[in-house]
Amino acid sequence: MAQETGRQGADLSRDGATQTVASVDRGRRGFLGGSGLAAIGAVIGSGMPFSDTLVPAASAQGTAPAKGPQHLKYPGKNEGLVVLGERPLVAETPESLLDDDTTPTEKFYIRNNGQIPEPAKDPEAWKIVIDGEVNNRLELSLGELKSKYRIATRRMVLECGGNGRSAFSPPARGNQWTNGGAGCAEWTGIALADVLKAAGLKSSAKYTAHYAADLHLSGDASKPSLSRGVRIEKAMDPYTMIVWGMNGEPLPNIHGGPVRLVVPGWPGSASQKWLTRINIRDKEHDGAGMTEFSYRVAIKPMVPGEKGDPKNFRILESMPVRSLITNPANGAKFSAGTKELKLRGAAWAGDLTVKAVDVSTDFGATWHKAGLSKPKNKYDWQRWTATVKLPSDGYFEIWTRATDSKGVMQPHQAGFWNPQGYGGNAMHRIAVLVG
Repeated sequence: MAQETGRQGADLSRDGATQTVASVDRGRRGFLGGSGLAAIGAVIGSGMPFSDTLVPAASAQGTAPAKGPQHLKYPGKNEGLVVLGERPLVAETPESLLDDDTTPTEKFYIRNNGQIPEPAKDPEAWKIVIDGEVNNRLELSLGELKSKYRIATRRMVLECGGNGRSAFSPPARGNQWTNGGAGCAEWTGIALADVLKAAGLKSSAKYTAHYAADLHLSGDASKPSLSRGVRIEKAMDPYTMIVWGMNGEPLPNIHGGPVRLVVPGWPGSASQKWLTRINIRDKEHDGAGMTEFSYRVAIKPMVPGEKGDPKNFRILESMPVRSLITNPANGAKFSAGTKELKLRGAAWAGDLTVKAVDVSTDFGATWHKAGLSKPKNKYDWQRWTATVKLPSDGYFEIWTRATDSKGVMQPHQAGFWNPQGYGGNAMHRIAVLVG
């Protein structure tokens, strides 16, 4: 995820070692876990659990943690963000804070892998090297990137590869994201393809390898905190960008400034922050975060909880379809006699587009089609709206599901379990109380 402050995603030991599926993380399973129930109780005045259907067994059987979610306190960031990890810093955005068409920088999730570098003293002098399977090795400063190439601004989703991980049962390793490891910002920069064309790709060029300035958590400068890459075909997508601007302002240090990659539609870990080098390789990259189970999903479905065979895993590329309810918020209370609710949300589908969004107020017994907007550009999320009728006062769950342009629909629960919990895109649901 690149839009993450820090740990964009590393290998199995890296992603799981500092964050155990216990304490705060276990309680953060949306409102399916203890802290969520406590929070909804605080809003409504009494405990309001979700229906037992679809509740992950680990959550249903877990013990409520003594403390609720830990909220982020970081300069320039919204205090509603929830901390999933402190070392490295990882924080997700509650769905109700994703109600803007363009996600404000202060609400954008944070995902880091190593130590956060000090801000660049002279951003314009920041250097990026392009080398490897190219005819011309390039070393370009940020100032040169701005002056030599065509600049564009595009609104695109950036999503952590582990988004939705908390819905897996048994729990998967890593930060227990609910749905908040995603955001849709306006990114300003240049197409990576333009730089690669200038370098002159050799016929042997197959894969990129990304390197950055963030120091490994251990302090060992010889170990990259994360080094991901993508197939050359994705690198040449005109929407894959080297960016230095976010929402009309210089890219903040916490989000990878002064320069980062944005590889839309794919796990955010490929969108290297604090970018210093892109090495073009003649084979699939094998850097930190590229091997074993890191950012990989099972080819043949595996038994949940099994150790897994690395030979049965492939790299996660396009992210799965997902939809969120961004208004009302989970746990909202409405006055007695309320007969209808106006809903808003967002949906996206990795490299694809969203064909439909449907909502249900009766646990999926019936579904109602939502109005769906067109994306501003490719890889933008699509906002949706709906009005639902309520038959009476009482407790209701509102569910949303999206269908992508190939006809694939969000599942009721996170399936195809894998050790690090990638690809979890279960339907989002909220609980509300009327009267």
